[in-house]
Amino acid sequence: MRKSLALAAALALVLAAGIASAADVEVKMLDKGAKGMMVFEPALVKINPGDAVKFVPVSKGHNVETIPGMAPAGAAEVHGKPNEEVTVKFDKPGVYGFKCKPHYGMGMVSLVVVGKPDNISAAKAVKHPGKAKQVFAELFDESQVASR
Repeated sequence: MRKSLALAAALALVLAAGIASAADVEVKMLDKGAKGMMVFEPALVKINPGDAVKFVPVSKGHNVETIPGMAPAGAAEVHGKPNEEVTVKFDKPGVYGFKCKPHYGMGMVSLVVVGKPDNISAAKAVKHPGKAKQVFAELFDESQVASR
């Protein structure tokens, strides 16, 4: 009986801790991934406010940066250095666009959707070079987030 009670209490603590903690998602920065060359994998992440994304440079020469105009008002900008692992905690709902600065024109971009975004129209209006334009169009379609 005593063991059962202790086990039940331990299980309750583990479950409560799991419910209270935010999720962390890892996004790899790669020279080659499942969808081609110079990619973030996964390129689309959907999370809740309070969750974090860790951008990991698996291949050398990559960084992660916020794309101007592709974040909610007041959100902190991200400017990672090449080969630097960067963890971003997302407290504000919205759509966030990220790029690898050296490979932006090659389509190395990522879209993070946090909660119910209200900056979709502004984010979709941002102009992108080269293949990044096509990749973002695909990511917005895949995210199934409607303009407001």
